[in-house]
Amino acid sequence: MAEAPRTTAAATVLSVVIPMYNEEEVLPALVSRLRPVLDGLGVDHEVVVVDDGSTDRTAELLAAFRLGWPQLRVIGLRRNSGHQAALTAGLDRAAGAYVVSIDADLQDPPEKIPDMLALARAENLDIVYGIRADRASDTGFKRWTAGLYYRLVRRLAGPSVPAQAGDFRLLSRAAVDALKALPDQQRVYRLLVPWLGFPSGQVTYERAPRPAGESKYPLGRMIRLAVDSVTGFSAAPLRIATWLGGFAFLVCLGLMVYTLSAHAFQHTVPGWTSLFIGVLFIGAVQLVCVGLLGEYVGRIYTAVQNRPTYFIGHDTAAGGHDTMGSGSGSGTGTGAGAGTEAGAKKAEAGAGTGARARAGGEGGRSVPAQAGSGDVAAPVAQGLRQGS
Repeated sequence: MAEAPRTTAAATVLSVVIPMYNEEEVLPALVSRLRPVLDGLGVDHEVVVVDDGSTDRTAELLAAFRLGWPQLRVIGLRRNSGHQAALTAGLDRAAGAYVVSIDADLQDPPEKIPDMLALARAENLDIVYGIRADRASDTGFKRWTAGLYYRLVRRLAGPSVPAQAGDFRLLSRAAVDALKALPDQQRVYRLLVPWLGFPSGQVTYERAPRPAGESKYPLGRMIRLAVDSVTGFSAAPLRIATWLGGFAFLVCLGLMVYTLSAHAFQHTVPGWTSLFIGVLFIGAVQLVCVGLLGEYVGRIYTAVQNRPTYFIGHDTAAGGHDTMGSGSGSGTGTGAGAGTEAGAKKAEAGAGTGARARAGGEGGRSVPAQAGSGDVAAPVAQGLRQGS
């Protein structure tokens, strides 16, 4: 039986978490589609946008939109920490009894959020996945690599991982609290969320093309996501290394028999080809095994360091002040691994007055909570007031 979601003091029913990086081109379209959907729900809500160290005018536009949208909350990270880290920052600070995560590119339709909330309430579900029933808008290569990725992770992590489910999902407060309590630092939520085992449902939709801007997930990041998914949820690569070592041992035995036979029949000189191939093969197997071991040792090294997944540069809910927050960790409240709400509060207190005096501080840039002086802020804010 799913736990009843716990509301906060502000009685926020729904939080929408949107991690974004350099999305100035698509941001106006996102606001024009998302705000009417949320206003039509008739419940107290907030929109938590996590600016993952954008270098374009995303921060300016967000500050302008806040002037006419009181439910909009902007969290700015000090540097670009990655999509999953930005998502972690949003989940850690979302206050709603239900939390929806969605990307800013509008390929996942915000119009499905009411369906997710209705399904979660009607069937008392803790998780509602957004399932991409049609990916015709993606390129053939993108569809092929996505299919390969989901087949791989479902084989390694189990069938509980829904196929074609990205980071568009609804979570209850109980599910969010469970995620915050996990010590994982390199998080892949499309695998972590199913691993929780909470009651879940699905809402299907057609994946739309990106209306503006460029994809923030090129081939390199997709490969990194696949490597993190495999090494974070399965020891199968280590077993593959063991099997490769056994196979290499059998090949060595065969080459040894061949070498002894060649020596017995005095054909030692012609055997250099097989010897050369054997040395190359053994060397390649050793390098593969060392690389696989290195991936796991690297994860252990990262866990031992226990560095914060992200640092908060500013949070408009705190008046635009600098705060030192962190993502996943031990939840001890030291500021280096504050995964729980108590740890986050202690981390903010640990920032000190010096951090509050700097609106951006060293190592990052901060955006004021009010952006009345920008060349974009005034017209956008005026348009929002007229539209509302």
